[in-house]
This record gives sequence, C-alpha cells and structure tokens, in this order.
Amino acid sequence: MKLMNRNLISNAALMAALFIGGAGSAAAQDADDPMAFVRGAQSWADSCARCHNMRDPAEFRDDVWEPTVLHMRIRAGLTGQETRDILTFLQKANDPADNKGENK
Repeated sequence: MKLMNRNLISNAALMAALFIGGAGSAAAQDADDPMAFVRGAQSWADSCARCHNMRDPAEFRDDVWEPTVLHMRIRAGLTGQETRDILTFLQKANDPADNKGENK
C-alpha cells in the first residue's frame, strides 16, 4: 500500500512538473512555428498509431487533448518537443464546428 501511495505521489509530481515546466510554457512558442503542425502529424502517425487506432482530432476538445497528450508523454516515452508538436497538431486539426462538446 505504501508503494502504491508513493508511486501515485511521484506520478502526480511528475505530471505537475511536466505541465508547469514543460509543455505548458513552450506550447505558446510552438503555436507560432508552422512546422510544429507537420512534425506533430508525423509524430502522431509514428508514435501513437503503434498502440492505438488513429483517432479523429475532433473526437476530443482541445482542453481534453492536453492532459491526454501529457499522460501519453510518460507512457510512450515521448520527448517534450514531440509532445508539444502532437498537441499542436491535435488542437489545430480539431475543428470546433465538428466537435459537439462530447469528450467520450
């Protein structure tokens, strides 16, 4: 039980550090990088499709993709740059008109 609590605390601290110091601050810089979308699409196809069926970016809202991508950074061993690029791709490819607010 102690080990499970320690792992939970460690994972929570890691997620907070990644969000505060990693993807959160650099994401604004990548939003202006026109190649971030292209790199993100390629990383999405190369990395995510290894284990998942390809999801439609409109399947989730932008605010749902962010914690999902941060979680998968740890699970898939993505670099910070790959994570930011994939998030940029998902959010720019996510057409709000097609997304009815569902976050299955």
